Amino acid sequence: MNISKKQLDTLNAEINITLNQADFQPKVDTILADYKKTANVPGFRKGHVPMGMIKKQYGKSVLVEEVNKLIQESLNNYLTEEKLSILGNPLPKELAENFDWNAPSLSFDFEIGLAPEFEVNLKTKKAVTSYKVTADKKMIDDQILSIRKQYGKITPVKAVTATAEISGTFTDEAAGIDKKTTISLEDIKAKKAKTALEGAEVGATVSLDAKGLFKEETKAAAAFGLEAAIAKEYKGVVSFKVEEINERTPAALDQELFDKLFGKDVVSSEKELAAKIKEDAEKQFEQQADQKLLNDVTEALIADTKFDLPGEFLTKWIQSSGEKPLTAEEAKAEYERSEQGLRYQLIEGKIIEANDLQVNFEDLKTFAKGLIKTQMAQYGQLDPKEEELDGIAARVLSNQEEVKRLSEQMMSEKLMKLYKEKANLKEKSLSYEAFVKEVYGA
Repeated sequence: MNISKKQLDTLNAEINITLNQADFQPKVDTILADYKKTANVPGFRKGHVPMGMIKKQYGKSVLVEEVNKLIQESLNNYLTEEKLSILGNPLPKELAENFDWNAPSLSFDFEIGLAPEFEVNLKTKKAVTSYKVTADKKMIDDQILSIRKQYGKITPVKAVTATAEISGTFTDEAAGIDKKTTISLEDIKAKKAKTALEGAEVGATVSLDAKGLFKEETKAAAAFGLEAAIAKEYKGVVSFKVEEINERTPAALDQELFDKLFGKDVVSSEKELAAKIKEDAEKQFEQQADQKLLNDVTEALIADTKFDLPGEFLTKWIQSSGEKPLTAEEAKAEYERSEQGLRYQLIEGKIIEANDLQVNFEDLKTFAKGLIKTQMAQYGQLDPKEEELDGIAARVLSNQEEVKRLSEQMMSEKLMKLYKEKANLKEKSLSYEAFVKEVYGA
């Protein structure tokens, strides 16, 4: 057997594998001999079928199968031994129509696409904004009021007031709206609608102009049961039937409420409550800000890290590698859609290798137990036993899909920590409302 590589350019090469009869014929002969022992052919006793007949019936298929096995094994070993970093998988070149499987030597060619050589500089040309999102006093006060209402006393009333919770059903048959919901006059933007609703009693039906009805567009989508884009364009007249009216008396800010919220004696004053709400809110904001930072650093690295890809080879590989073969145009379109993702995979791989970022099983187990403990706390299990956490983690990590998901999540956190330490960042502090407006334009 002989294996050689022909370099076409820096990103493309061909590998030739030439097999001699001695490389595969002994294995083929052994298999055919086994066939001879077990073959059932009319007119012959089992084990006495002539070898010539066995070869005629099975020889070609056994030969092709064994040669293909040997080629695949040899190709994989060669790529490993030569430490060739390839993209996609080797593509076999088409055999000639008159290919002679009985020739003294058999020659096979494969196209390969090579990963480019490049360096990654985390100090991107343009600084990436790292947002520090804070919970301002208004947000904290609103959250405290919301908690007090949630745990407060509900009293039914006859007519709608400025502070009442109004449960009812929005309908507009033509627009496909039939949605039971709860609103308040505080949600309403249109003065005419507020006037129409104020004083309405249970059983009353009020007609309202949908356009500009609510202060927030998201409230309209939820109230009407429509997708956000459709709700934004909806300009009809909607009917609202009042079915229930309640006033909430907010709960007192006392130790009983604090213990319900956070456990016994964790919080013992309104000041501590505000601090706890601020801390919890800003932890959630940090997750959103980190995701934004990860996306922005990714885009900056892709923009700054220049390298070529074997695009023609990858397009050809995409065309033939799926369950259903694609046309040349479909494969080209798919490559263009996936190119940015492939570039970042290569960049990320370089970063992981250069900074020795690893996820071992013990780290993964600790990470999984932390997530499990957080989930259990949400259901009131604040102090689970270590044995219980170990058992749940073992079950989770027995699922390979979960192992893959958690490993990716953990690696993302390691990359995030690295970017915060070494990337070209500029910090910007702002409230959550300002963050949402700046980042999402909402």
